[in-house]
Amino acid sequence: MVGRDDQRKRLLEDLTGSYSDEPKVIPIVGMGGIGKTTLAKEVYNHESIPRRFDVRAWATVSQQHNIKEILLSLQQLTIKMDDTVKMRGEAELADMLQKSLKRKRYLIVLDDIWSCEVWDGVRRCFPTEDNAGSRILLTTRNNEVACYADTDNLSLRMSFMDQDESWSLFKSAAFSSEELPHEFETVGKQIADECHGLPLTIVLVAGLLKSKRAIEDWESVAQDVKSFLTNDLDEQCSHVLGLSYNHLTSDLKTCVLHFGTFPEDSEIPVKNLMRLWMAEGFLKLENDLEGEAEKCLQELVDRCLVLVSKKSLDGTKIRSCKVHDLIYDLCVREIQRENIFIMNDIVLGVSDSERRYLTMHKMLPFKRVTGDKIDYCPYGLYRVLLTPVHPQLRDHDNNDLLKRTRSIFCFNPYISLSVLKSELIHFKLLKVLELIHGEIDNFPLQILSLIWLRYLSLLCSENLDIPPEICRLWNLQTFIVQGLPGRSVFITFPEEIWGLMQLRHLKLPEFYLPNPPSVSSDKGIHMGFSNIQTISYLSQHCCTKEFIMRIQNVKELGISTYWIDSDRFLNNLVHLQQLETLSLTYSFSRVLPASAKAFPAMLKKLKLVKTRLPWSYLDIIAELPNLEVLKLMYHACCGEEWHPNVRGFTRLKLLHTIQHDLKYWEATDDNFPVLEHLVLKECSYLKEIPIEFAEIHTLPLIELTRCLPELGKSAARIQQEQEELGNDSVDVRISYPLMVRSHHNDDDDEEEDSDVDVAEDGDSDADAAKHDDNYDLNWLFRCSE
Repeated sequence: MVGRDDQRKRLLEDLTGSYSDEPKVIPIVGMGGIGKTTLAKEVYNHESIPRRFDVRAWATVSQQHNIKEILLSLQQLTIKMDDTVKMRGEAELADMLQKSLKRKRYLIVLDDIWSCEVWDGVRRCFPTEDNAGSRILLTTRNNEVACYADTDNLSLRMSFMDQDESWSLFKSAAFSSEELPHEFETVGKQIADECHGLPLTIVLVAGLLKSKRAIEDWESVAQDVKSFLTNDLDEQCSHVLGLSYNHLTSDLKTCVLHFGTFPEDSEIPVKNLMRLWMAEGFLKLENDLEGEAEKCLQELVDRCLVLVSKKSLDGTKIRSCKVHDLIYDLCVREIQRENIFIMNDIVLGVSDSERRYLTMHKMLPFKRVTGDKIDYCPYGLYRVLLTPVHPQLRDHDNNDLLKRTRSIFCFNPYISLSVLKSELIHFKLLKVLELIHGEIDNFPLQILSLIWLRYLSLLCSENLDIPPEICRLWNLQTFIVQGLPGRSVFITFPEEIWGLMQLRHLKLPEFYLPNPPSVSSDKGIHMGFSNIQTISYLSQHCCTKEFIMRIQNVKELGISTYWIDSDRFLNNLVHLQQLETLSLTYSFSRVLPASAKAFPAMLKKLKLVKTRLPWSYLDIIAELPNLEVLKLMYHACCGEEWHPNVRGFTRLKLLHTIQHDLKYWEATDDNFPVLEHLVLKECSYLKEIPIEFAEIHTLPLIELTRCLPELGKSAARIQQEQEELGNDSVDVRISYPLMVRSHHNDDDDEEEDSDVDVAEDGDSDADAAKHDDNYDLNWLFRCSE
């Protein structure tokens, strides 16, 4: 974070200063784009904070707030979450949150609160007895909210950046580490000054100029920014947002506008987002659609129009993203101005534009037209939501609107699918249908008439048999089925599924595909998924050689099975020459290929779940020539000792383990010569990381979560030895150590000693900054003295 030193210092003092019997509330108030959230994140992750608080949690509130979502966000970091928690109601979640915070010193951040009513609704969840020293930090644009919540006169009003801070932020955003030519510095300082110290405006203009290296382009933008001069900084920021948007190419404009169809402040899984862009036809290329989508997203990130929320553990991929509130508002305004149809309780505009969006989050309560009569929608369903509030509309107009609808998204968990399914037949040109908030127990046959459908996402509560008529959806690119939390479902496909030649992504809990039929046996012509990129989670019994040869281009493959007694199916995977990511989930099975040569040669990421292999089997995995990421999850390996016997893992950058019985681990730097990131989670018995890891010069990061304190001390010794060797110090992050931490005395001023997925879309443990809960290592050294 550039600048803000005084405000950061003051906020840290308020958070870690004198104790009080009741939690203190600290509001950060200021206009949109001034850096409230950035400052809050910085102090939330400051090294002094984890030692001060037993629990930290963060929730984004926003204008379109949802109390249950807020409670779930806070629960994620206060208790061990499972899928059943997400199914509970608001009252039960509030009670769980209160109990989890009782007699603990907590820090809660509530980001972007808009009204006093929301604050009243949330604050009741935070206990006030036996919580001495606790703090609640909230950010808001509304001065009334700040005054209402601030009972201790602790409000921090964000100031604008001064001239030096503005220039420093602009320079770092526009040039990164490049050396700045003198002629650009003069113009750049002029532009930074015209932004009047508003950080969002500064980074947006810098992002716009990041790819421009002609001085004429800079001078032109400087003139544009100067023309926006006004005493109303909100208006000036709006003009700069428009400038940044107008400099986008047409395809990038369409991609950024798409964020306006999601609920405000949504953190969107990147893979789903990119698949939607493909289905909508936003991308130019026909072949490498995924590559083009990644390129578009990265450009929007570089221009500071899209924020990265989470990255993959190896840091190479963006896992989820979002947009700033002000950019979200811009998207909604442009959608309305361009007559891209989004239903609300008024008519926003209708045109012949090919792409139209119907979203749930702005539609309840809604009105409908029946002849000339206007009624309130009793169900909150699309059939009634499709009709704009206009008594002059007639049936043929409404039918035309249905025909021209291209996308249906559902963000409401309370819709009645029985009514919606009966209306699907009217959406003749529908490309996108996402119904992940309304469960089904059989496949809706009405979907089979939507022959232009490219993206289909459903929520399933029971085992599902897909009908043979699925072959009618010959344009389908992405087919996703999610199961209910805590419930196992199995999907069975007919052989007609092989007729979907455009299919690129097939993602289901567990499913069976029959061997593909031959179109013409005498001519040797066979059907296959020539465009397939992702398949998960496939039953291992499908992995016959005949089957594998029909999915030759697959890059990500997940296999799941309850029992396997032979490796003959898995040995066929060697034929997948393009496969880069493999996830294997077995229960009660110990069978994997007996040789590294049986694995695909290009394999870069391997995830093993419940495979219960002996640790010695990893000597085979170590021979994979291109393996960069290895995840060992939930008893992937069994046994108390791991002694690697070979010099291997020659390209492994990330080793991630969670839940195993390992007690003793011997290894040398030769076993992991280029390791960059070590993650150990819930290793309840392991007390020591091999000290030889201090000789791995490429290792900058060790993360420990819910591990023994001895393991933390071991990591600290590696850190210390790295420093003594003159290497860059390894960063050690410890979250939720398995030990009881004592409170400070109220009058004590001193600190008291403390005793992919590899194949999954959302599988990322590299959480956003707000989700890191890192413990300082000093207390570990004190424990050992």
